[in-house]
Amino acid sequence: MPIDDTLAQFSDWSFRSAFGVFVLASVFLVAQFATRTVAADDRKRELVAAGDSGRPAANVPGRIAANVPGRIEPTPSRPKSEKYGGMGHALVVLGLLLTVASIVLRGLATDRFPLGNMYEFVTMACAAAVVTGLVALRGQRHTQVFVVVPVMILMFLAATVLYADAAPVVPALRSYWLPIHVTIVSVGSGIFLVAGVASLLFLLKMRFAGTGSDDTAGTDPGALARFARRLPAAQTLDRLAYKTTIIGFPLFGAGVILGAIWAEAAWGRFWGWDPKETVSFIAWVVYAAYLHARATSGWRNTRAAWINVAGFVAMLFNLFIINMVVSGLHSYAGLN
Repeated sequence: MPIDDTLAQFSDWSFRSAFGVFVLASVFLVAQFATRTVAADDRKRELVAAGDSGRPAANVPGRIAANVPGRIEPTPSRPKSEKYGGMGHALVVLGLLLTVASIVLRGLATDRFPLGNMYEFVTMACAAAVVTGLVALRGQRHTQVFVVVPVMILMFLAATVLYADAAPVVPALRSYWLPIHVTIVSVGSGIFLVAGVASLLFLLKMRFAGTGSDDTAGTDPGALARFARRLPAAQTLDRLAYKTTIIGFPLFGAGVILGAIWAEAAWGRFWGWDPKETVSFIAWVVYAAYLHARATSGWRNTRAAWINVAGFVAMLFNLFIINMVVSGLHSYAGLN
């Protein structure tokens, strides 16, 4: 079937629009992160002044003044950080919808499942990472920026270095295994992105702000320490990394197993130690080691987190170096 150039163009426009929306969302999310602590402190001071300082009810915002019949004190407005966060969150959702639209339009334009090259794979992984971030960070919205920024970097690379025109896939990929194997691997990769970022933030928090909560941990006056104190509690970040890895690990493992089944049907063998297969197996073993270390006494703090970061590095190495530098049976990046 010939390529529908109009739908392909709409797909590219949706992708570029999504990138622009994510950039704008990151601005609001950074503003939320930068103002959150001060706003929270202001809110705490208001609550203390309202309920704990012994003021009469007449001076408590939002209550009826006892000495003036019918008069109600004005309710304080929402902190700026909440406003910035709300706008940033809405833009992240809009960017996700545009990203999904670009994937669907690419598939309609080519009349195939839109995972035939690195550009399409990274787009799907970015969408999965954003969905994971929205779900996993729904109680920590001020940290969504740390998911959006890596997604922006990957999308920039996808649009510049990895971009491939809408075209049919090579004959080796014309199989029903493509949407099964590659979709599972790309979704697992997106989840691992969130897990890797959470472990990096956890290590930063432990190094510069100790194990306390948002605004009370650490006494180092340095810039990194002030930044780390704005992060969620170290335990929260550690749990986030662990829970997302628990979800991504079986997905990625299933993707590797299904890929082996596809390899047997396409090449006559389940496993051939192709560079892509080898590094995928190494990454899977590293994540298995992280889950084991996370459940082992004495390894639950920074040691396990470093293993999780190593797994994330292995995933990035597999995505970029193996696909773009090393030649093998999985050389379907779509790059010239």
